Parts: sequence; C-alpha cells; structure tokens
Amino acid sequence: MEDPAPERSSRERAHLEEVAANTIRGLTIDAVEKANSGHPGLPMGMADAATVLWTRFLKHNPEDPQWFDRDRFVLSAGHGSMLIYSLLHLSGYDVSLEDLKEFRQLHSKTPGHPEVHHTPGVETTTGPLGQGLATAVGMAIAEKHLAAAFNTADHVVVGHYTYVIASDGDLQEGVTNEASSLAGHLGLGRLVVLYDDNHVSIDGDTQLSFTEDRAGRYEALGWHVIREIDGHDNEAVARAIREARNVLDRPSFLEVRTTIGYGSPNLAGQHTVHSDAIGDEEIEATKKNLGIPLEPDFYVPDDATALFHEQAARGAREQHEWEGRLTAYAEAQPDQAADLRRRIEGRLPDGWTDALPTFDADEKGMASRAASGKVLDALVPVLPELVGGSADLTPSVKTKAKGMQDFQKTTAEARYVHYGIREHAMAAAMNGMALHGGVRPYGGTFLIFSDYMKPAVRLGALMEAPVVHVFTHDSVGLGEDGPTHQPIEQLAGLRAIPGLHVVRPADANETAAAWKLAVESPGPTALALSRQALPTFAESKDRAVDGVARGGYVLSDADGEPDLILVGAGAEVNLLMEAKKELGGAVRVVSMPCDRLFFQQDEAYRESVLPSSVRARVAVEAASPYGWGRVVGLDGEVIAIDRFGESAPGADALTDLGLTVEAVVEAARRVRS
Repeated sequence: MEDPAPERSSRERAHLEEVAANTIRGLTIDAVEKANSGHPGLPMGMADAATVLWTRFLKHNPEDPQWFDRDRFVLSAGHGSMLIYSLLHLSGYDVSLEDLKEFRQLHSKTPGHPEVHHTPGVETTTGPLGQGLATAVGMAIAEKHLAAAFNTADHVVVGHYTYVIASDGDLQEGVTNEASSLAGHLGLGRLVVLYDDNHVSIDGDTQLSFTEDRAGRYEALGWHVIREIDGHDNEAVARAIREARNVLDRPSFLEVRTTIGYGSPNLAGQHTVHSDAIGDEEIEATKKNLGIPLEPDFYVPDDATALFHEQAARGAREQHEWEGRLTAYAEAQPDQAADLRRRIEGRLPDGWTDALPTFDADEKGMASRAASGKVLDALVPVLPELVGGSADLTPSVKTKAKGMQDFQKTTAEARYVHYGIREHAMAAAMNGMALHGGVRPYGGTFLIFSDYMKPAVRLGALMEAPVVHVFTHDSVGLGEDGPTHQPIEQLAGLRAIPGLHVVRPADANETAAAWKLAVESPGPTALALSRQALPTFAESKDRAVDGVARGGYVLSDADGEPDLILVGAGAEVNLLMEAKKELGGAVRVVSMPCDRLFFQQDEAYRESVLPSSVRARVAVEAASPYGWGRVVGLDGEVIAIDRFGESAPGADALTDLGLTVEAVVEAARRVRS
C-alpha cells in the first residue's frame, strides 16, 4: 500500500494530517487528565510520525483486525498507550470515544499499557520496555519464513511489514540489543523501527545515562539506518519510511527526532511531561496553541478521521485483493494453499498424534532431553508449522530434529533458528512468532537460564502465546557444572506464573505426552527435562497420555487401599518407585508432572489420585520445596533442596543433597507412624 491518494493536494493532506495529529494530542491530554494517570509525552511527540505511518503506509483493515497479510504495528513504548488507542479510534476500530474516556479504568478496552486479545488492533502486549521491539523481531521472522515457504514466482500470498515505535527506554533494555542483533544477522528487511529520539527519560535528559551513538550501534548490528529525521516534518518522515520499505535485505532503523510533549507551551521538551498529567491550565494553553476547541473534552473533528478512514478503506480493498490471490494460489498450488489456510486458522493436521512415539519399559532408559529429541524427530515431519531453535545449545538440548535445516538470511524457508547466546531475545521472539500466526515456535536452553528469559516467558503467559520452552538440565543431577548451573528455585518460580504449564516428565512416555499437551495447548508450555538417564516405566506406556494431560496420575498403585502416597515429578519419580519396593504393597506412587493442571481437575479426579483419607504423604523433588505443601498437607513431608548445589558427578550431588531412596523410605516411615 503506497502513500497518498492522488486526488488530494499536498496542501490539503498536510492540513488534514496536522488536524489528525493535534487531535491525538488533545485526546491524550484529556484522557490522562481524566484518569489522573498515564504518559502524555510520547503520544504528543510522536503524533505526527504516527499519523504519517497510519494514513499513508500501514496496510490494515479495522473491519477485520486479524486478516493474515495485514501489516503489524507494535507500540514498543507501551507507556504511551494513548497514541495507539487514538490511532485505533480514528481509524475505525472497535475503540469508541467512550472507551477513550475510560482510559486506565477497570475492565476498559483502554488499559494502562496495550494488551493483545483485549483491545482490537493491538498486536502484542507492551509495557515492559524492550519487549515490544524484541517481540516484533519474532513477527518479522515468521513473516520471512512463511513468505519463503509459500510464495512462488507467480503467487505472492505473504508479504507484509512489521512497524515498531520504540523509545529511549526500549533501546536501553538489553533484550532489545539481543533481538536487534539477531534481526540484523537474519536480514529481516520488512522490519521498520521508528525510534522516538526525544532525548528525555523519566529522570531527565538522556545525557544523564544514554550518550552512545544509537544510530551507529544499529549500523554495526547490520541495519539500514536513516539518521536525524525531523519527526515534525511529515514529508521527511514519509520519505524515510518509503526508503525503508524499499530496503529488503536489512531491517531499517529510523532515528526520528521529536519533542516530547509537543504542543504544550510550557512543558514541551521537559521530562515532567513524560508521565504526569499536565493540569487544567496547561491543557487550556496547549489546546489554544494547537487550535483545539476547549469544549468539549475529547474533541474529534471530522477532518481528523478523513485520512484514517481512507487508509482503512484501502486496507479493505487490499484484503479483498489478497483473498483473490489466495484463490488463484489454491488453483495453482492446492496442497500448499490448503496447508497455509490450515496454519493461518491455527488448526493442527488430521492424524498428527499418530506420529507420537511410545517407549517400552527399559531400566536403563534415557534422559528426558533425549526422549524429547526422539519425539521431535517424529513430529517435525508431520507438523510443518513447528519452527525450532536454541540459544546456542543445540547438541545439549536436542531441539534440532532430523532433517531440519538452518534458518538463515538466504534460507528463510528452513525451520531451525540459531538464536545465539540470546536467551531473552529467543523467548521474546518466539512470543512474536506465535502471535503472528502460521508457525508454532519452540526453543531450548538450560533451565537455569530461564532466569535470563523470565520477563518474556511471563509476558508470553499473559498473552496466551502458544510457545514451547524446552528447558533441559533440570536439576542438580546435571552434575559437574555445579551450583551456577544447577537450578533450585527456577521450577517454583516458573510454576508461579499464571497460565504457564510447567511440565516435568518422569520418563520417555511422559515426555511424549508432554509434547502432545504442549502442541495442543492454546498457551505457553515449559518442559523441564533431565540431563541424566531415567528408566522408562512399564506403567507409563498406557497411562502417560491421559495422566500428563491431567497434570498428575497414579503411576503405580497399592495392593488394595493405600495407606501411604509417594508423589513427585521428573527424575525423582524413580526414587519413589524404588522406595515402594522396600515399603510394601500399601503404597501408591503418583507422578505429578504439572501441578497446575492437576489442581485444575475436578474434585472427583483429584480425590481419586490423592484421597483425602490418606494423610501419610511424601513428596520428592530435586528443587525448592515451594508448592509441594498443598500436595502433602500438614501431616506429610517434602524431600527437596533449600540450598545451592555442588560441583560433582550428578549421582554424587544428588546423594550429598539427600535425594536418595533411603531418604524417601525414612520419611515414609515417619509419616506412617
């Protein structure tokens, strides 16, 4: 979609764009004042550049906000949310003037920071600085992959841009540099970042802490850079965006110089306008300065919507043309077209679960990371939407299935992304890939490095992004790397994140079931997998699929009614099975790979697994004890680790820290007495 319709003169367009931008400023200061909360500075400063982007270039259709080949717009500087809410309202999305008046109020469509699935037209949840831009990198990865996989010389069915407005704060966060480095390496040419270079942060002028050559940094990262664009000169902004759109071998970084709080006679350029309501007197002065009537509040003249509605109408026509191209594509490439439509709709292929392997009983067994690799070998050929990767740990985390090729700048049709040692960017980019649609991302690293990923993992759970995090080396059993690499509190921390399914399988069959759960899940899943070999239980072959889906199940039951329940997850379930042999027949062993799912089951099922009449319970896990108390109750015991580990062979470390069959037996005898 190109810029302005020829029937408008440049003078008329300039007038309408000025009115539109000033309307955004007026809506912003009114909403922030009414809420007595919000961030007026960025929307006032970026109103001109955003108006140019949204009325000249952005390919979108408010009547169908989710049509697949739309451009994606990400307000990485999510604190300036009144900017996107105003743009959505003026463009005709289902964001009314009343919604703007309810800015930051309970259950409104206009929360403090933009939230995907909550406000029509918002592509991703932003607010934690840096996350938006890093997530947008994932969107651009997905677009490039799908374009390479599906487009032909005669049929282009995927071809859109991802635009980002980013702030000084975004650029200072480390995740942004990780993601931008990856974007430059991969040559994501349809990613365009408009950097709001207003030289102001909360504490004051950026000279206090941020003096590097930002544009030079992006040049070094392999980006196409346009320096020192006057953000209040609409033609200069339009020229820069047009140039960026034509550079398809590199992402583009536009250094847009603006004045924070533009239009305010007394506060423009001051750090106080970043996040404070400007007050009645300054609102009056600002409106007079911008030619906005003082009454009514939230004033929207017809001229303010004219160009936005024209662009939306062009977007509707573009969608209609795209649907025609899809029809032609289906005639020429029926199998590919059917696969593309299925993936756009988020449907899994029929019969894919038939590929899931099962594993026979094996006392020696295998590490659950190795079992995961075997499951991926089986699933990747039948699930073409699976796009994998790792943070430079592929041989260790077993995430590259047989036959997978490397996604690189010139091989974007391939399905394996080498994220480099950029765990945080990997998690954020996978969020973007999942939100984009058409792909199902998974990526691997060691569980200990989930600490580096936590903000993006949490945000992915908030957004219900269907991402699979493959975390291996899940306990002190990893051995000699020692306490810096041996996770203790990580499982408890991840389990505390609402909406994240943390699954720690006890053997190979549970690992296959965990992958089934993850692929079918509408939200994110974290798999916690072992480095050390785990025996494959005979009982899990028939019970694991249903048991893992329910979060916990009876792996080995008592002879008759149990008087003791041993419960655990992951590698430590084997300790329970061995302890049962010593304790006698009235012992039930429960595997609980996902406590969240288990406690979401109905009371009857929970009672069938953990009958309230059996108060003698022992839970075992080579990690923090947090969370196991609600499983064992006041009369039970938890064998866990509440200290850091030791550098030693894995078996020696586990023994030294009290994770032994003998310890389980002794605890069981205590709770039985």
